[in-house]
Amino acid sequence: MHPQSLRSPVGERLWERLWPVDKLILSYYALLILLIAAWRRSMPDAPGLIAFHVIAAAVLIVEIQFPNPTSWFFRNWYPVFYVAFCFREMDFLVPAIRHTSMDQWLADIDYSIWHAHPTVWLERIQSPPLTEYLQIVYTLFVPAVLLVAFLLWRQRKYSEFQYYAFLVSLGFLVSYIGYVIVPARGPRFLLQHLQHVPLRGLWLFEWMQGGLNQLESVAYDCFPSGHTELTILAWWTARKLRNSLFWPYFAYTSSIIFATVYLRYHYTIDLLAGAAVAAILLVATPSIYRRLTHKGE
Repeated sequence: MHPQSLRSPVGERLWERLWPVDKLILSYYALLILLIAAWRRSMPDAPGLIAFHVIAAAVLIVEIQFPNPTSWFFRNWYPVFYVAFCFREMDFLVPAIRHTSMDQWLADIDYSIWHAHPTVWLERIQSPPLTEYLQIVYTLFVPAVLLVAFLLWRQRKYSEFQYYAFLVSLGFLVSYIGYVIVPARGPRFLLQHLQHVPLRGLWLFEWMQGGLNQLESVAYDCFPSGHTELTILAWWTARKLRNSLFWPYFAYTSSIIFATVYLRYHYTIDLLAGAAVAAILLVATPSIYRRLTHKGE
C-alpha cells in the first residue's frame, strides 16, 4: 500500500476510510468509554480517562478526514501509543470493576497440574547468570515485538506492516479484556511467603526489575500472558518475513515463556492461555482483517 492511498474518493463515508486497525481501536475506545462511565463512581480519574479517549479518537479522525504530510506516518504508527495507554489504564479500570483477585484460583490450578508451585520449584535451578539473562529477555519484550514492525516498515512492505499492526493491536487488546475478566497480579505477590531464596542477578537485574515493578506493581496483568501471546505472534510473523529470523525468534520466544514463570511474573496456566489466544488469532485474524478491510482500497 502506497502513501497515496490516504486520498479517498469524494463522498466516501468515514467508516469506509478507516483501516482495520482504526476500526479495532476506535471500537475498543468506545467500549472503554462505556465501561468507565458505568463505573465512574469507583474511578476518581474517570473524567480524565474519558476525555483522553475522546480526544485521541478525535485526533485520529482528523488525520483521516484531513490528510497532511505527517498523516502517513501517524496512521501507521499511532497504534503503538494508543494501545500502550490502554495497558496503563488497566491500573484504574480493573480494580474499579473487579473487587477481588483471581490469583489464588490460578495458583490452585497450577498446583493441581504440577503438584507444586512452579515458581517455588524452580528455585532449585536458580542462578545469578540465568536470572540476569532471563530478566534481559523479559525486559526486551516490547522492542522484540516492535522489531518485526520496523523490519516490515524498512522494507516498505506497507500492506504486511498494517496487517501486523492489526494483529498485534488485537493481541494486546484481547489480553487486556482477559485482565478484566480474570484479574490477577502474579505469583511474585501471592506466593512470596513460600519462596525461600530471592532472585539475584549479576549487573542489570535489580535495575531492570525495579523499572518493571514501577510500571506493573499495581497491575492486574497476568491472565492471559501477553508476553507469551505477543512473542508467538511476533515469531510467527518474523518467520514469514525472513527465514533467517526463525531460529533467533524461536529462541527468544522459548526464553521469554520460561522467564515469565522463573522470574515469578506468571502462573503456568497464564502461559497456556496466552499460547491458546495466539493460536486462535493466527487462525482467525486473516478472515477478520478481510472483513474489516474496505474493498475500495
